[in-house]
Amino acid sequence: MNQNSNRLTFGVLATGAGVVLMMQSLVAPALPTIQHSLHTSQSTAVWVMTANLLSASIFTPLLGRIGDLFGKRRTLVAVLLVLTAGLLLAAVAPDIHTLIVARVVQGVGGGILPLSFGIIRDVFPEDRVSSSISNLSAVIAASGGLGIVLAGPIVGALQYQWLFWLPAGVVALTALLAHRCIPESPNRGSGRVDWASALLLAGWLVALLLPVSQASSWGWGSARVLGLLALAVVLLALWALVESRSASPVIDLRVMRLPAVWRTNTAALLFGAGMYGLWSFLPAFATTPSTAGYGFGASVTGAGLLMLPMLVAMFFSGLVSARLEPLLGAKVLLVIAAGLGTLGLAVLTAWHDQSWQASTAAGIFGLGTGLAWAAMPTLVVQSVPPAQTGAATGMNANIRTIGGAIGAAVMSSLVTGRLQPSGLPYGSGYTHGFALLTGACLAATLVALLVPARRAARQPTAAEPVPQSA
Repeated sequence: MNQNSNRLTFGVLATGAGVVLMMQSLVAPALPTIQHSLHTSQSTAVWVMTANLLSASIFTPLLGRIGDLFGKRRTLVAVLLVLTAGLLLAAVAPDIHTLIVARVVQGVGGGILPLSFGIIRDVFPEDRVSSSISNLSAVIAASGGLGIVLAGPIVGALQYQWLFWLPAGVVALTALLAHRCIPESPNRGSGRVDWASALLLAGWLVALLLPVSQASSWGWGSARVLGLLALAVVLLALWALVESRSASPVIDLRVMRLPAVWRTNTAALLFGAGMYGLWSFLPAFATTPSTAGYGFGASVTGAGLLMLPMLVAMFFSGLVSARLEPLLGAKVLLVIAAGLGTLGLAVLTAWHDQSWQASTAAGIFGLGTGLAWAAMPTLVVQSVPPAQTGAATGMNANIRTIGGAIGAAVMSSLVTGRLQPSGLPYGSGYTHGFALLTGACLAATLVALLVPARRAARQPTAAEPVPQSA
């Protein structure tokens, strides 16, 4: 590929992946508007987010594996077309149930992340892979924050349906460009999709994420939560058994056991808890009226603007990481990223009486987020065979999402566990929650220190054995 082709391919991948991450955060601030417009309850409206989370958790690693086997470009185009259909269905949804189904369909878009990283690994020159992954990660990270910023102005100027109409047009055009401009990846895995393993993977992910995401309303000690968590453990054990014996596993557990991979994934779990916890609850904190003894009484748009420094910092640090990684290595970047995340949350825990304090803390955290999103996939890509890139990076993204669901659920329990007579949470709930998220990012920093330090090197081909874990 020449340089112009590289740039066009990167632009298409960045657009598709950016829209997917933006859609994960774009809808959250608009949930009250959706609830009112579709005449439903708050508990039902929350499923607009939950259904998408569950769907994406299943499709992200599965589509990464399908791309490894049957062609990443071909799979990417199919994913973009399905995502377009899901967005159009959401835009015309006449009721909440149709909208929830549309959000399930949109979860297929999660597969764009591992497919994009895999295409870069396969078709870009070796000396451009790390920098391109870092730049793509910067766009992805910033897009997640951009959704929070844009939601208020879009809903205020138009209607909530335009949260889906606008991305649908972008994704449809991206699918056309992907079909015409992106070359097919030369690296293919061998074997087939083990559908029994795929079903077990879907089963334990749903059994884990459903009770975690609903625990604040169902109760952590309820029979539904405890029963589903127990089922998740059983299905996880069965999945691991089937995967270890499969001739064509969805997720090669030998790869997952590599020290660089499992330690990076552990750091992703912990950092994801801090990141999604902050994304979910700092806007809620900002919109709380000051009569509660805390909060700034901001509008949805104002809360989005409060997060703007985080958005700018994420994009900036993600771009800078492309230049720092060859000098410092992805491990050092991950350590710095988790450390900045810890610092940002610690500042927020100690000082959140003024909006500038919260905005500054979010900016510090954003610096860490941009570096983390670049370092994590780089470490995974450098550590696995080319034929496993899609599945391995998909699982890393999935584990980060699982951590986010856990972080948001625990934060929700702390915030809503004790309410004032007015029905608003006490400020101490937010303080304790931010402190807990600080601890999660501190643990991520410690785990990141244990990731083996290495630079990008020639990886074994699909026919070569995978190195054994230490």
